[in-house]
Amino acid sequence: MSVSTKKKKKRLAVLATCLIILTASLFFLPDFIYKKLYPLKYSEYVEKYAEEYQMDPYFIYAVIYAESRFDPDAVSHMGASGLMQLMPDSFDWIKSRLKDERKLSYEEDIFDPEINIQYGTYMLSLLLEEFGDRDVTVMAYHAGRGNVNKWLENPKYSDDGKTIRQIPYDDTETYVNNVNKAYQTYIRLYSETGKEDHK
Repeated sequence: MSVSTKKKKKRLAVLATCLIILTASLFFLPDFIYKKLYPLKYSEYVEKYAEEYQMDPYFIYAVIYAESRFDPDAVSHMGASGLMQLMPDSFDWIKSRLKDERKLSYEEDIFDPEINIQYGTYMLSLLLEEFGDRDVTVMAYHAGRGNVNKWLENPKYSDDGKTIRQIPYDDTETYVNNVNKAYQTYIRLYSETGKEDHK
């Protein structure tokens, strides 16, 4: 066998190895990228309060993703703040409901990741208990309980008074879609099977 033939075979072997590595990396790369886009940040708090308030942690991650992209300093144009974008009146209401005796104030503590996640998770748990439907819960978290109750009573938006088939607010509809997309992505990326029932 000539030297040039040996070199050609060696180059082909290297090329084949590179192609195998590239193919394998392309197979795993999308999930790697998705996990960067949909991280499990603040997991110590999400897991803690999801368990305490009997909530699905993937749902909490999805809401945080949709609300702030995990930015603890986020402030909306409406004045909602922190990871789960709580308003001042919601913060005070939750503090009262929890009988939280800590000397907390919205101005000083809303950007604390643990407090924000605790209060946001607790609020979601109350809404889910009240409405019994995850989509309706997300609508209420975004548009307010009062609006959602009106929609449920209106046959234009609800057929059964429990679910809403047409969301009157475009921004709330977009928000619900964003949360659902994030929720399904978190389940696919991080649950053991990717197909668990998290209803």
